[in-house]
Amino acid sequence: MSFSTAARLLPSPFRIILASFLQEPGLPFVEVLPEERIAAVFAEEHVSFAHEEGGIYTPAVTLWAFLSQVLFKDEQRSCVAAVSRVVVLLVSLGRQPPSGDTGVYCRARAKLSEVVLRRLTSELADGCERNLPRRWLWHGRRVKLVDGSSASMPDTPANQAQYPQQTAQQPGLGFPIARYVVLLSLATGLLCDLAIGPFAGKETGETALLRELLSRLNPGDILLADRYYCSYFMICLLLAAKVDFVVRLHQRRKADFRRGQSLGAGDHIVQWQRPAKPEWMDQATYDQMPQSISIREVEVAVPQPGFRPEKLVIVTTLLDARQYTRDDVAELYHARWLAELDIRAIKVTLGMDVLRCKTPEMVRREIWSCLLVYNLVRQTILNTAKSRALSPRQISFTAAMQQIAAGWATVVLMDDATLIVLVEHHQQALAQHQVGDRPDRVEPRAIKRRPKPHKLLTKSRREARAELLAGKH
Repeated sequence: MSFSTAARLLPSPFRIILASFLQEPGLPFVEVLPEERIAAVFAEEHVSFAHEEGGIYTPAVTLWAFLSQVLFKDEQRSCVAAVSRVVVLLVSLGRQPPSGDTGVYCRARAKLSEVVLRRLTSELADGCERNLPRRWLWHGRRVKLVDGSSASMPDTPANQAQYPQQTAQQPGLGFPIARYVVLLSLATGLLCDLAIGPFAGKETGETALLRELLSRLNPGDILLADRYYCSYFMICLLLAAKVDFVVRLHQRRKADFRRGQSLGAGDHIVQWQRPAKPEWMDQATYDQMPQSISIREVEVAVPQPGFRPEKLVIVTTLLDARQYTRDDVAELYHARWLAELDIRAIKVTLGMDVLRCKTPEMVRREIWSCLLVYNLVRQTILNTAKSRALSPRQISFTAAMQQIAAGWATVVLMDDATLIVLVEHHQQALAQHQVGDRPDRVEPRAIKRRPKPHKLLTKSRREARAELLAGKH
């Protein structure tokens, strides 16, 4: 195996990021975010440090170590483990390694701007979306998925102040919690953007967070969502942005297919009238809202073996029934479930369910580092999918992440010819790791393995510890 020398790292420092994610010139989506562009984003946001002689934790090395904390699991996610990987890297490159003290690394990590991490994540998604083959699109159009979730974080005063725990929990017994809404690509699974806020409070719901992301939608896009987002004003805002909407009818609305313009059985166009002004909207904006809008409602039967067919109603602004048939609309809404799988990859596979940082600023950096890793793994999948004439949705995200983690530090040391051989081998192997075709899969929401029989903590840990020392237990 051929390895590079220390000099290779210095002229193009951000190569270590792309090489570790199996990105090599010549692959279909590599030029979307080349190392020159990464360096330019850092320069534009004035993020520059450790350039003095002997400086170790440069932006490139710090980012490389930070992303490795997302890629690895459990104890390998610690700052100690990240510093150890930097030591191995620098010794392999013939350079003086840092000490094992994590303080210098943690201070360097705090200098990585949240704006930089967010820009890199979004630019990667935008660039890939512009270069998609038409066969990956839905009727030649780009579809975006929207969904919400939450993440907890260490119970520190700073985190509690910005992302308070749920009000039903006693102080010292809960954890700060943040709510977020993600905008994802249906075709590729790439994350386009994210909005984050406290879990509870005024204007912290998922629809409020989605309104922060509307500018990230392009004219001609289709937004696909669950019933929570189905509202008159959300539809109006999307129509004003020339974005179509496909969503399940909200449970508080009823569909009457005896009314409106019939397009076929269980398919019609009706007029929705403007409701009263919501609290979050100012009067000037409300006055600009149309008095009524034309909405298509499509009734779909969802048969399940052993049960009577359940019927649901899909609401859409795709009014042309000849171009978008009833079956087309039903099939598209059925794909909404992919948002749940993408969020599972982010929360479970990449571990964003429980965050580790102790301040809100570092929590947000941790979130965006996780999402940057997510998109870089998706980019690796895109390269394989296009090279092997597959759909990105056919390839396992977990398998791609495991391949990247397996050679995380080693690939940085390879010369171009050796790296090309490895990437080719990984693509062949990854093309075999296809997601199983499991339509309408049903699993109980229950676990088989029993948890350990520990009592629940019903008072602060400090109080419980004091009682133990006092011999009360």
